[in-house]
Amino acid sequence: MSTFLELGLKDSITKALIDLGYETPTVIQEKAIPQIISSTTDLKAFAQTGTGKTAAFSLPILEQIDENSKNTQAIILSPTRELAIQIGNNIKDFAKYLPKVKVATVYGGSNIQDQIRDLKRGAQIVVGTPGRTVDLINRRALKLGNVQWLVLDEADEMLNMGFKDELDKVLEATPETKQTLLFSATFPREVEAIARNYMTTPVEITSGQKNQGSDDVAHEYYMVSERTRYPALKRIVDVNTDIYAIVFCRTRRETQEVANNLIRDGYVADALHGDLSQAQRDSVMGKFRKKTVQILVATDVAARGLDVTNLTHVINHKLPDQIENYTHRSGRTGRAGSKGISVILVSNKEKGRIRAIERIIKKKFIEGKVPSGKEICQNQLMHLIDKVQNTEVNESQIAEFLPSIYEKLEGLNREELIQKFVSLEFNTFLSYYENANDLNNLSSRDSARRTTDENMTRFFINIGRKDSLNPGKLIGLINEQNIGDKVDIGSIDILDTFSFFEIDKNYQEKTLEAFLNNEPDFNGRSVNIEITKKERSGGGGGRRRGKKSFGNRDGGGFGRRRSKETSSRRSEGFSDKKRRSSDRPDRGTQDKRTGGFGRRRRER
Repeated sequence: MSTFLELGLKDSITKALIDLGYETPTVIQEKAIPQIISSTTDLKAFAQTGTGKTAAFSLPILEQIDENSKNTQAIILSPTRELAIQIGNNIKDFAKYLPKVKVATVYGGSNIQDQIRDLKRGAQIVVGTPGRTVDLINRRALKLGNVQWLVLDEADEMLNMGFKDELDKVLEATPETKQTLLFSATFPREVEAIARNYMTTPVEITSGQKNQGSDDVAHEYYMVSERTRYPALKRIVDVNTDIYAIVFCRTRRETQEVANNLIRDGYVADALHGDLSQAQRDSVMGKFRKKTVQILVATDVAARGLDVTNLTHVINHKLPDQIENYTHRSGRTGRAGSKGISVILVSNKEKGRIRAIERIIKKKFIEGKVPSGKEICQNQLMHLIDKVQNTEVNESQIAEFLPSIYEKLEGLNREELIQKFVSLEFNTFLSYYENANDLNNLSSRDSARRTTDENMTRFFINIGRKDSLNPGKLIGLINEQNIGDKVDIGSIDILDTFSFFEIDKNYQEKTLEAFLNNEPDFNGRSVNIEITKKERSGGGGGRRRGKKSFGNRDGGGFGRRRSKETSSRRSEGFSDKKRRSSDRPDRGTQDKRTGGFGRRRRER
């Protein structure tokens, strides 16, 4: 394999690469760098995410840049702020020993006047998002008349995001003599359209086959229903004791909802999507890189440009609308030689899309079974024992406390001491999964229902779908009546003008009294309940099966922190009265959340 010096790069650049730990070029770098240095022909380059595309186009540009001219000579467009910032920082690192080379990164959500000042001071290389780049061109702060290189990074995504008009305007501001470089991890039809519209007889190079998935990523799928999708997500997180993952969702709303639910259930999680300010996004990403946040829930667009090399998992809560984007998602893990796992949660009607993805990435998916409560308990218990076994003892620090400890424990033999230790740490989790459902049985709508209906009382309530009621709002309404902290809820059937719900029969009278005394209303309508029979109604939409509580004893327990006051609560959600899944915890406190086994613990 070649060295960077052999590819035609000067000593000042290779020295910076050595400082950064770069030893030998990747396949895409080995092909692209000499091509860009030796030719002015346009270039289409396709490589898997995480294979070093940024260095592949920026290093040959740095090699040829005129350091003595302050004119902008290269414009690099990326679809998102995060990716633009990452590219800009990488190029600055590569130019460490090129003191005259200046790099400006321009993007929305940041002070435009500061960016204008950077441009006025002179920047040979400008990295920007399409919208902000066009804004600066219109203000005549960014002049592209001397540009020699135009780089379109993740160009397919720019078109998906509706930036065609912006791309046209940037192209109009650049000279026809420039070299256009297109880099992408996928090869949808949109990329061919870009090549036809913006490039002249381009050379094409690839690293591996177009769109092919990385050999360092294993691909798994789990069959779920809409009802079990979130509980299955939590079980997959819980069974992997050292998980460090991105959970991908399709919409901003779904992203925030899943993140809120995970935070509510005690996970060290946060959300990343376009509704956040730049300061909030920077804060979230900073915490995720430091592993203060262990599970990041993100949209496809927001996750572009995440430079995290040691993710253990990528979890697709929902498949992307465009299946080609699966390559981008799965490419977030298995980077820099590390192994990773890409997981899809898929319903029966979505299963056919897996075959389409397999054809694109040239990899086979393995069907997994949603872990049982017993599997999770076993994994977490063994993880705890391994941590104990590998803990280093600092005798000098604890020596003065040991005599008192030995005295208190002198009546216990070895077996009793181990049993008490494990029980102290583990009883909460064992009880959490004590009666966990089998989430793999999807044969019918009633298959996951527990056989404890005789322990439930069924109630009629006089509001329904036409009142904008849904299961979450109904549970919230029940919570507001302060019936109890650990009340199990059974099925919820939402009909047009009325609904049904089930509650632990031990709380039957308290439920009736609470609704009678509180006289609640919902959207201006008085609410009444009464006990009814348990026959199944014909068509209740929004139905929740399975024994639930404020929250659910199913759905995952590990990776949480439980105080003594709340450790006995079983929660898929709603274990705190009046707390809704839509509530957003204060961002300033999220990094204080800690996990149980496989998570950081606060000192007790």
